[in-house]
Amino acid sequence: MELRRIQYFVAVAEEGHFGRAAARLSMAQPPLSQQIKLLEAEVGVTLLERTTRKVQLTPAGRQFLQRAREILAAMDAAVAEAGLVAEGRLGRVAIGFTGSATYELLPSLTRVLRAQLPGLDLDLRGEMLTPDQVASLLDGSLDLGFLRPPVRSTVLDVRVLRREALIAVLPEHHRLAQRARIKLQDLRDEPFITYPSHHRSVVYDAVIDACGQSGFSPARVQEVGETSTLVSFVAAGLGVALVPASVRNLKITGAQYLPLVGPQPDVELAIATRRDEKSPHVERVRALAEVLVGGRSKKLD
Repeated sequence: MELRRIQYFVAVAEEGHFGRAAARLSMAQPPLSQQIKLLEAEVGVTLLERTTRKVQLTPAGRQFLQRAREILAAMDAAVAEAGLVAEGRLGRVAIGFTGSATYELLPSLTRVLRAQLPGLDLDLRGEMLTPDQVASLLDGSLDLGFLRPPVRSTVLDVRVLRREALIAVLPEHHRLAQRARIKLQDLRDEPFITYPSHHRSVVYDAVIDACGQSGFSPARVQEVGETSTLVSFVAAGLGVALVPASVRNLKITGAQYLPLVGPQPDVELAIATRRDEKSPHVERVRALAEVLVGGRSKKLD
């Protein structure tokens, strides 16, 4: 059954007259009448009762008109949706966030995406370590990730968005908690709460390197996988920590954030997608994220 014949039928039914329907469709009346006859032959019932002055729907025609309108509306919606998908305004995107970005970037990016791309179905996954994001990008379960370089994969497009200074987190009743800034050396005898070691966390490596440059290696280290748990452990008095500055957005009673004196160690935050990614909505999300974070991204080859 041809879609145009359904369109012709709806026009005739709504106008109640072949002449007016033909004018509405910008076609001659005889071919219009012929197309309606062919439609009735396909359906196998009479849809219209014709007189010299007007056209009336049969009971079967009234039912067919209802369904015909639904078909045409569905076709219009399909065309509109296809256009939105092609423009990157409709679709599903799975986004991973490293621990610190979960508490700053995830909320702000989500607000922007909801406002500017309301047709996107967002699958947001926080507290993902970089190796887990890389694996998920490679197997297709993530479309885009906010992670910490370096990323050792030749099939991912990784672009640095910014550098973040590491800051200290202390229990609020710690002897140094009321200072405006502290020296990293002042924490040399403290137990440290850190992210996972063995190349599972870039921040862990940055913390150990920073301590080494300050002349010490933490004597006692307790590793945790999530930023919220790490800060909670510090608030409970189990140790101190160094975290990216954006973690300050995570407010936990009993934890005090302090910048460091002197040259500040830092880590990079990057956005990653597959190099062969073709989805326009993924590109739109990446472009909005780059603007939101502020500044131009640097592509890593």
